[in-house]
Amino acid sequence: QVQLVESGGGLVQAGGSLRLSCAASERPYSMYTMAWFRQAPGKEREFVAVISRSGTGTKYTDSVKGRCTISRDIGKSTVDLQMSNLKAEDTAIYYCAARSGAAMTTARDTYDYWGRGTQVTVSS
Repeated sequence: QVQLVESGGGLVQAGGSLRLSCAASERPYSMYTMAWFRQAPGKEREFVAVISRSGTGTKYTDSVKGRCTISRDIGKSTVDLQMSNLKAEDTAIYYCAARSGAAMTTARDTYDYWGRGTQVTVSS
């Protein structure tokens, strides 16, 4: 089993930057594909970004591409989500997720482990 804990959320101004971090209990965790999802009020949980087991492959949803970078530190068992040029529409609870398979999927029901989430609020 893997426990995931997100951190770094908070209130930021539009146009600002924010770095979210996800800490995994398993070290190393190279056997897990890691992803970030988010859920805004009244919306379904949606895919944001995913990173491969090796850390060499990434994928982003169109709404954040160019403003977001996902990365992982194998030694520290952490996955970060660096966001810039934040918009009010980025306001959501952000969740870290992990799956044991190598496929870089975007569907939430394909992930086995989830963190509790961290709130990101962007003021306009």
